[in-house]
Amino acid sequence: MFPHPVKPPAAVAGTRQNRLEVLQRIAVIGIALRLLVIVVEAIAYWFGGYAALLVDAVASLFDVVSSLALVVAIRYAARPPDEDHPFGHGRLEPLAGLQLGILIAVAGGWLLLRQMLGLARLDPAGEVSPWVWCIPAGAALLMELTARMLRRTANRQQSTAMLAEAGHYRVDALTSLVAATGLLLAAFVPEFGRRIDLTSAAVLAIIMIGLGVVAAWENVHQLIDRVPHDEHFENVRQSALKVEGVLDVEKIRIQHAGPDAHVDIDIEVDPHLNVASAHRITQHVRAQIQADWPFVREVVVHVEPYYEGDH
Repeated sequence: MFPHPVKPPAAVAGTRQNRLEVLQRIAVIGIALRLLVIVVEAIAYWFGGYAALLVDAVASLFDVVSSLALVVAIRYAARPPDEDHPFGHGRLEPLAGLQLGILIAVAGGWLLLRQMLGLARLDPAGEVSPWVWCIPAGAALLMELTARMLRRTANRQQSTAMLAEAGHYRVDALTSLVAATGLLLAAFVPEFGRRIDLTSAAVLAIIMIGLGVVAAWENVHQLIDRVPHDEHFENVRQSALKVEGVLDVEKIRIQHAGPDAHVDIDIEVDPHLNVASAHRITQHVRAQIQADWPFVREVVVHVEPYYEGDH
């Protein structure tokens, strides 16, 4: 009778589902906070016409749209493999992260052009309220706290798309901080108030471009299979060596795809083992790696004979 396959612990599936729920919850919280900032800054812009607040609000609006796309991508990336996608749908996450990075960079370019045209034709004088800087300053603090929360979650859940989203929140924090600084300076130098306002808005746009490019590039690395961190290789090696019968590990290859990881590993066993025993060991190795690293979708184990001094 063919032996029953060795399956990873039931907790592995629960961990993957928990990841999905955590990422979606964090994304929704971020969207709600951004909408709050947009409403407050839009009202202030409506009454005061401050360019820095407009850029800050528009940047946040673009990020709300991108965050909604991220929620959809995370949900679809968690789907299991099917006939048309035997390696799963994990690459949807870094693909979404790439698109988010490009979107924020393009938005920054458009806003930069807008401010430069405004500087070319605007009278430099203009009164700026001495208290309006408090609005973007409060937004900067709120967005920075949110960015840190998302970054911790992204690192824990190994989501490059969420990491890109955390970068976007940091963009919001930086743009809000620059807006606050510009408006504060403009209030103290009223003879150049509006020009300072537009200049700070242009600086915000440049920051958006830079951080958008960085976020996009980080996701490109995963789409083209950049080698992951060394710690992952050592963790996989230690998991394999836990299995009785594994005498050494010869080679490890790891491929990341959003929430998924695919591991290809060569183990060394007693050369006198029969095929059935060696096959049983490979199943335990697969199950052990998935138990220690629940985001591993698939493990391919190759068996090699172990010989003393052959290393």
